[in-house]
Amino acid sequence: MKLLAFAASNSSQSINRQLVDYALGLLQGGEIDGVDPDALEVSTLDLNEFEMPIYSLDRQEAGGIPQAAHDFYDTIGAADALLISFAEHNGSYTVAFKNVFDWASRIDMRVYHDKPIVMLSTSPGGGGGGFVLRTAGHLAGYFGNEVLASLAIPRFGENFDTEAGAVSDAELDAELRAALAKLATVLQS
Repeated sequence: MKLLAFAASNSSQSINRQLVDYALGLLQGGEIDGVDPDALEVSTLDLNEFEMPIYSLDRQEAGGIPQAAHDFYDTIGAADALLISFAEHNGSYTVAFKNVFDWASRIDMRVYHDKPIVMLSTSPGGGGGGFVLRTAGHLAGYFGNEVLASLAIPRFGENFDTEAGAVSDAELDAELRAALAKLATVLQS
């Protein structure tokens, strides 16, 4: 099965990218019950590869939908399931993600192609990206998603060991593993 994983951030130092990398390590390392790492084909993407002008109807009418939007949309369509860690900027999506998403939604509103998804988020503060996760979860069905699990990890600096590249809080780590285990049902079918 094909899993597409990415951080909804364009930062080269994204803490949400670090969280996705750790989650992928758990999945590919055989640490999640029910997930066969040998049957798992993982793809990742970098939002920096999908830079486009800021979406506007005027731009779309003048020049059409950029190829990068089609590429993003097609990449999601090629996956069987999604793992996305949403960075939160001022309580919402990053501008980088929102712009790519807005362009892709002009191809088809069901940007996520009805794929099952595990949604994650982390932030330096106590909210852990909870606002953006609530927004993403609330809109998921409208844009073609089945949310299997959602988890916000607060205070990244306190709960993630950057040297080890791992969640250091045992309770949060167990919650992450439980969220990832929800992928087992779709990844093994």
